[in-house]
Amino acid sequence: MPLVLLALFVPVLLISGLGHMPRRRLILWGMAATLVLTGLGCYDAWRTLDLPLPRPDPDAPGSHYSGLSGVSRPLFPTVALVFFSAAGLFIAHSLILAGTRERRRIASYAAHFDSAWTLGVQLAFSTLFTGVSWLVLLLGAQLFELVKLKFLTELMRESWFAIPVTVFAFACAMHLTDMRPAIVRGIRSLLLVLMSWLLPVAVLLIGGFLATLPFTGLAPLWSTKHAASVLLFAAAAIVVLINAAWQQGGDGSDVASVVRMAARIAALLLAPLVLIAVYALFLRVRDYGWTGDRVSAAACMLVAGCYAAGYFFAGLRPGWLAALARINIGTAFVVVGVLLALFSPLLDPARISVNSQLARLASGQAKPDSFDFAFLRFDGERFGRATLDRLERAPGLPDAALVRHQIAVVRKMEGNWDDRRLQPAADLAANLRVHPDGARLPASFLRTDWTLKTSLYLYPDCLHRANRICDAFLLDVNGDGRPEVLLFQLSKPDGKGRQSRDGNLVLAEDAQGGWTAFATLSMPNGICKDVSENLVAGKIATLPSALADIDIGGKRGRLNLVDSSIHCPYQGVD
Repeated sequence: MPLVLLALFVPVLLISGLGHMPRRRLILWGMAATLVLTGLGCYDAWRTLDLPLPRPDPDAPGSHYSGLSGVSRPLFPTVALVFFSAAGLFIAHSLILAGTRERRRIASYAAHFDSAWTLGVQLAFSTLFTGVSWLVLLLGAQLFELVKLKFLTELMRESWFAIPVTVFAFACAMHLTDMRPAIVRGIRSLLLVLMSWLLPVAVLLIGGFLATLPFTGLAPLWSTKHAASVLLFAAAAIVVLINAAWQQGGDGSDVASVVRMAARIAALLLAPLVLIAVYALFLRVRDYGWTGDRVSAAACMLVAGCYAAGYFFAGLRPGWLAALARINIGTAFVVVGVLLALFSPLLDPARISVNSQLARLASGQAKPDSFDFAFLRFDGERFGRATLDRLERAPGLPDAALVRHQIAVVRKMEGNWDDRRLQPAADLAANLRVHPDGARLPASFLRTDWTLKTSLYLYPDCLHRANRICDAFLLDVNGDGRPEVLLFQLSKPDGKGRQSRDGNLVLAEDAQGGWTAFATLSMPNGICKDVSENLVAGKIATLPSALADIDIGGKRGRLNLVDSSIHCPYQGVD
């Protein structure tokens, strides 16, 4: 994972610095970036790779896993680390390029502005050129396939070909844009002018939004549960548009008066936006504690607060926002420091959020029956999973049985999307209507905790969720002398008041007394309309198989009639 980070970023830094930095300084900067990225990559691997992961097919195309002592490990660092490493290195590289150009530790704002925006345009066009290069290759591959030649298509799938081609295209684009600085600056100037004319529109929209708040109140914002993120995005947009209009400062004589007025108003509007976002985050943390997303949001708000405070005072002063130069340079260093803290042990969001949620559980603010143990496993990284282990072994823990059961359920979950967490316990006696009348389900069946089953999606909701109804029929389907349970699940009524659902399940008891999914039932075409009536009449029994199984080298194969079986919508038994 550290090597992937180094391969992604260090060559770009070196290529960008060629011709702009002395060789010794460029080497030192490359070594410093290598050390930082190696440390961040190692820490990212340590915090995420504490559990074995499902082993994918190593021969499958696009497989990005490698075996390590029989355990599969992803080769790539987390998406967040890659994205914010790119952002942090972009800022740091721009600062170093500007300082090198003026032979100063901290260059003038004009130099910083020129290096940052020029580098941004270069990277954007290099990425575009790389994408177009691949489109040309894809077109060539399609042309060859027209004459039944697939060598280029197969070649493009090989990493030893794809990676050098991508790198070569990107490096060529960086070199070409570096050799034509006037073109890059012309494109940059046009882009900034176009963006600056969006500033009056943004001021009108954001000002209108803030003006409505005294009449609507803040309650509608809180009900969205993502107000802070939207407000932060709006604040970031304002900062970018203000700088697009302000550019390198000066007296602003070449800027339209409406844009200058909009920039000053926007500088004042930034503060209330950030304050409302901070208040929204404060309410969420007060009520529900810290999560990884909230820690990251707090870091963003720290940066946004630096911009908001500085721009507010700059907007109150006469002139063309002269203070923005110092504010932008100072905040750039703050951003780099915050990113290093977030992706290092200092302010790791996973560690902070796990400690916060554990404190809420210990203090009684969060009850075990509603506590999100799945958060610890899937979002708490190494710290959350270690906390689950400690809670499971902790002696004298209040509601210990409930806590251990919740942890056992979470360990069976296959991902955050698994819906078994925080579900009311199913009352099987109320959920299952047993047929024929007078029949009783086996006691071992009723004692089964279905929430602990792997692949819970195979089992009807009536087995693990409250207020879900199934009709249960006792049948011996495998001839072992013990009844299996055939379930037909009811869904919500349709427009005609009937309840129906495609699908059903046969559950069987193993030698240890455990019940698991055994088989599904399908019916021939054309008789689905008679299924419910026949079940009501009690016309249900087992029959020997119409077709024998086939033995192929000791492996059993089952014959199925062609186009003979579909799932019938089940309308229930009255």
